[in-house]
Amino acid sequence: MNNVIEIKNLTKKYDNFTLGPIDLELPRGTIIGLIGENGAGKTTLLKCILNIISESSGNVKIFNQDKNKNFEDIGIVLDNSFFPEILTAKNINSILKNIYKNWDTKLFNDYLKEFAIPLDKPLKTLSCGMHKKLEIITALSHHPKLLILDEPTSGLDPVVRHEILDLFMNFIQNEENSILLSTHITSDLEHIADKIVFINDGKIIFNEDSPTLLNNYGILKCPKEDFSKLDKKDIISIKKNKYNMDVLIKDLVQNKKKYKDFVIDKITLEDLMVLMIKGEKIC
Repeated sequence: MNNVIEIKNLTKKYDNFTLGPIDLELPRGTIIGLIGENGAGKTTLLKCILNIISESSGNVKIFNQDKNKNFEDIGIVLDNSFFPEILTAKNINSILKNIYKNWDTKLFNDYLKEFAIPLDKPLKTLSCGMHKKLEIITALSHHPKLLILDEPTSGLDPVVRHEILDLFMNFIQNEENSILLSTHITSDLEHIADKIVFINDGKIIFNEDSPTLLNNYGILKCPKEDFSKLDKKDIISIKKNKYNMDVLIKDLVQNKKKYKDFVIDKITLEDLMVLMIKGEKIC
């Protein structure tokens, strides 16, 4: 079994929004990053996978089984969803050791020491960074094989974010564990994701290997008066600025040779999102 998650023809319909149809596979030992605007459908997709909400149609399998049978092997961090604020880390350990058969109190306590998280202080007294780290180490402390994460580094400073990204990289080092991660902090995904899935208005716009994606797309900086010199078949979309235009292109290496008189920059995931969503498409 090479795929940890297999999604086929999944749809979820609401009155004013439809997610799907979605086809997606998460290979074993990889990190997939979900990107897209607020309301694009990322969280809805994660909740369908986790059986928090029911899909309207389609099929989801986790570890080649029905999705509602696998929570022992899944570590979950959802945005703004954790234990009551009056609880302490000690309380969390007492609760979860009776829920997860693989709960590892020693590992949990080791994580607490490593990240200087107090054992006896209520969650409401912890900093945002400590709170988020506690959520993540809680998800890791029952030895899951899969992490499903929604905005795990949101609101954190760069130092704390890098600590958490290191945790994720350590988690997949055995090439058996996998991560499905949704985030607005696209720069995090540039460091760790094997694949990027871009969801817009409920549909997957692309699903590509991260290195290929970042090395294959580019932004051509073009004065407005020179736009007519470009071959339209090379253009994906354009964004008009006051004095020039940002032109999204593919085949970066070839187009750098073709358009030697223009500046062509490598792209970031944030740039790509903006130009795909807000840019004017060229037919």
